[in-house]
Order: sequence, then C-alpha cells, then structure tokens
Amino acid sequence: MTATTTTSTTATSAEKTGARTSEAADVITGARDRIDALDDRIIGLIQERMAVSAVIQEARITSGGRRVNLARELEVLGHYRDALGKPGTGLAMTLLELCRGRV
Repeated sequence: MTATTTTSTTATSAEKTGARTSEAADVITGARDRIDALDDRIIGLIQERMAVSAVIQEARITSGGRRVNLARELEVLGHYRDALGKPGTGLAMTLLELCRGRV
C-alpha cells in the first residue's frame, strides 16, 4: 500500500505541466526554467532600481526638494505604456510605488 501511495502522489512531468505528451512536457519544463531565471534577473533589477531611486530621493530631499517628482513619474508611466501598452501603466505604477519612500 505504501508503494501505491508513493506512486500516486508523485506527479509525472506531463501532469505537472498540463502537457499531453512527454515532448511537450520537456519543452514546458525548459521554458519554465528560463522564466524562473528571467524572474530572478527582473527582481534583481527592481531591487537595483529601488536603491538608485533612494539615492535620488535623498539628494532631492537634502537639497530642499520634495521626495517625489510627479513630472518624472509621468514620464516613467508614459515610457512603460508606450513600450508595453495599457498593462505597462499598471506595471509602472507598481514599480514607482516600490521605489517611493525608501530614504
């Protein structure tokens, strides 16, 4: 009974990927590995952007300016929208939110 339980709880790569063939499962598994690596790089870049943003905010505040430059944020929103379409605006808003107030 233990062997049956072990077999039934161990999913095949086709079951894990939703693929109907082992060839498709291999393609999906490889592509998912690539996506995971890309996500790690994206997260690292976002963390780097947050650090650079903190430097900018510190310099702006130290010089007597405001923490946030709304004109610049509008530029960023436009850039993402132009590059990625409407969803890019939401992505940029999230990115700007992550980068605010880290001083």
